[in-house]
Amino acid sequence: MDAKTIGTSGGRAKAHQGARYRRKRDALLDAATVLINEHGAKATTLQAVSRAVELSTTSVTYYFPRKDVLAAAVFERAIGRLREYVDEAAKEPTPRERVRRLLELHINLRAAVIDETDVPIATLSEVRTLDDPIRVPLLEQYVDLFRATRALWGDFSAREKTLITARTHLLQETIFWMPVWLARFPADEFPRVHRQLFDLFDNGLALPDTTWSPMDLPRDADGEPLGDEERGAPNFLGVATRLINESGYRGASVTRIVDELQVTKGSFYHHLDTKDDLVLECFRRTFSRMSAVQTAAGAMGESQWKHLEAMMSYLMDLQFDGEFPLTRTSALQALPADVRNEVLANSDQAALRFGNTLVEGAQEGSIRTVNPLIASQTIAAMLNSAYDLRKWAATMDRKTAIRIYASCLTQGMFADPAMILGEG
Repeated sequence: MDAKTIGTSGGRAKAHQGARYRRKRDALLDAATVLINEHGAKATTLQAVSRAVELSTTSVTYYFPRKDVLAAAVFERAIGRLREYVDEAAKEPTPRERVRRLLELHINLRAAVIDETDVPIATLSEVRTLDDPIRVPLLEQYVDLFRATRALWGDFSAREKTLITARTHLLQETIFWMPVWLARFPADEFPRVHRQLFDLFDNGLALPDTTWSPMDLPRDADGEPLGDEERGAPNFLGVATRLINESGYRGASVTRIVDELQVTKGSFYHHLDTKDDLVLECFRRTFSRMSAVQTAAGAMGESQWKHLEAMMSYLMDLQFDGEFPLTRTSALQALPADVRNEVLANSDQAALRFGNTLVEGAQEGSIRTVNPLIASQTIAAMLNSAYDLRKWAATMDRKTAIRIYASCLTQGMFADPAMILGEG
């Protein structure tokens, strides 16, 4: 065998080894993605990943020496896949077609996951639970992804940036929340779901010539959760909710909560048995507050459109204020299974209330006809994720911020910016 033959053979062997390495590495990332989506990043261990792929933990550490390295690789790949979808959508000629295509790509992915021909994208909300050396570079990559997604709307002025940023935020939050509610539809209905979801984004909820002028609900419309001094628990709930929203389920530790309140752990456990009890109570209180606001709006005796406006305005104001916001559902995948199931059931009930408003509004002619299941889940995602727009909202008058963010659903994603920004 001559040197040339030996060299060719050696090259093929290296290529084979490289392909084998990539296959095993991808298999580990696939398994870790599923585990992180189910249990959260902090609860996903190298041992659990090794069991999922039937390898020894030592073999896993050959590819990923530490758990945080594996988590970083999972999220980096997730952001990369999301960016590929955005880049594919960006090839379309208009903002409408780009957004339509992006939604289609993600709905097609869900169908492929159900068929087990593809794996899901890791839920990025868990990035906030990671330590700074891992988290900060990932957040920088996410900012680049956000900007690329915002560019789907094409060129916009400095004044229009505020509105386009809000639209981009809602689009991404809808995509992130979509796997939760899309499972309620059979896969062969996904093309119809895509059409109906895009119709919602294209045309909005409001009838033509409808203006945004929400009724003012009473200040205690959400039940005044901070007024329960007898139990003392709301102090814990307020701090815990904020920490969950900012750092996820694992980040809201008992130590951080009691340190912020400057009380002892004994005081905490006097009111609550475990941290899971606290987290569940945070979610229960959130859904109780949402229900109270929905009831208060319904009691105003005006049209269903006016009820919807009032609900959205009041709940967005809670989220933008940030002092005692609604608990973000981004903590879901890290919750214990029994807690998660109750939270999802309560979330569905809250969405159903929005759905009933939409149905009756269409019947009376005050709200445009839309798919109430899809629209109600999108409204819930919009209100829930408003917490992440606190800094954005702080750059303008609160009522203006609420109106601009609400317009993403009420007027649609492509309404003339001059019309939206020129109102009020």
